[in-house]
Amino acid sequence: MATNKFFQNYDNIYEQNLIDDLVIESIQIYGVDIIYISRTLGAEDKILNEDDLSIFDVTWDFEAYVKNVDGFEGEGDFLSRFGLEIRDTVTLTVANRTFERFVSRNDINRKRPFEGDLIYFPLNEKMFKITHVEHESIFYQAGALQVYDLKCELFEYSGERFETGRDNIDTFFGDTANTNPMLA
Repeated sequence: MATNKFFQNYDNIYEQNLIDDLVIESIQIYGVDIIYISRTLGAEDKILNEDDLSIFDVTWDFEAYVKNVDGFEGEGDFLSRFGLEIRDTVTLTVANRTFERFVSRNDINRKRPFEGDLIYFPLNEKMFKITHVEHESIFYQAGALQVYDLKCELFEYSGERFETGRDNIDTFFGDTANTNPMLA
């Protein structure tokens, strides 16, 4: 065996907890406050594997680190044949234990962030949709994974219902946000 048998880097729970604590503290220092909005499927289509009526009803506040230090990425604003399109993207880093502390303890079905959930930035009042969650990084620091990387893009409203109990989120898209398009 080539590695030293006296140093077991992948079995030491104390070192893993230390790295977790350092990651959480650094995100709290350099991160921003976000509001995580979970999605409930209202009318799931099993054939096309999509949801015709998403309901956003539960929110959690916690901190995340913005990996894009130069601002929002993506294609930015451009004029297409369909009008002005804004394609801002952002990559956020959330500590696993932070997500477990705020979300997983209150909702046992959410072990990790899910694609399709929303992130609301109170800082600039924009809402982003999670398009990909990197939950299995290839490099495990000391044998454990400390963070989730959330790749998000600017959310385009298309008839979803917001019933979070927060006025700034429920009325974010005006009066059309809480009307059911199926009943109209």
